[in-house]
Amino acid sequence: MKKNNYSYIGIAFIILLFGIIFIPKIINRIKDKDITRNNRMSVGQDNNFKNKEELAFIEINGKPKKVPNFSFINQDGEIITQDDYKGKVYVVEFFFTTCPTICPRMNRNLVDIQNVFKNENNFGVASFSITPELDTPEVLKSYAERYGITNPNWNLMTGDETEIYKLANVGFNIFVGKVENDEIGFEHSGDFALIDKNGFIRSRLDGFGNPKIFYKGVISEQEKMDEDGNEQEITMLKEDIKKLLNE
Repeated sequence: MKKNNYSYIGIAFIILLFGIIFIPKIINRIKDKDITRNNRMSVGQDNNFKNKEELAFIEINGKPKKVPNFSFINQDGEIITQDDYKGKVYVVEFFFTTCPTICPRMNRNLVDIQNVFKNENNFGVASFSITPELDTPEVLKSYAERYGITNPNWNLMTGDETEIYKLANVGFNIFVGKVENDEIGFEHSGDFALIDKNGFIRSRLDGFGNPKIFYKGVISEQEKMDEDGNEQEITMLKEDIKKLLNE
């Protein structure tokens, strides 16, 4: 029995010694950012967040995600590129004018946001049609008038279908696709992407310190929770737009 007791005492001593020597070193390495999390899509490691209220830069494969180059025609027949949004905070969506389901709710929410920031010259919206062959500039102009879209920095855009789908699925990682044998014929995400003045995709952090990445655009502000029981996202989006405008 004494031999076993001595063994336990020896093991306990080794554990105590390990804690005294190595744990402070591990803590210091974490503080010095030698130990980091490496996710495919995560918060940028170069962000020095003062608190969790700051907005993250989204990383994909270790690089901050920036809006890719694009060139499309808006509701006024003008060519619009990513350069037209330099120095502006803006929201990105993918929609189509004949959508009978989520698009009307998304754009009503965006009009509400537009009206909140009506005096902000550096706020805008970029709406890309996923049915560009139907959504001509004339159709988009009529749609804008019907929904009360008045912000001069809100461009409803049409153009090459392949390029628009590539922009959605690859450029923003927002799903857009065609569906055969379906009455509508198209599927797309109801997510909004938030872009800062320098063209980077930004997002707030969730309760676990991970970036939300996108904001759900379907749920109205009057609804406290979405269908999954998440917090009201339009309210959060308004708060985060204001943060980026003040950067």
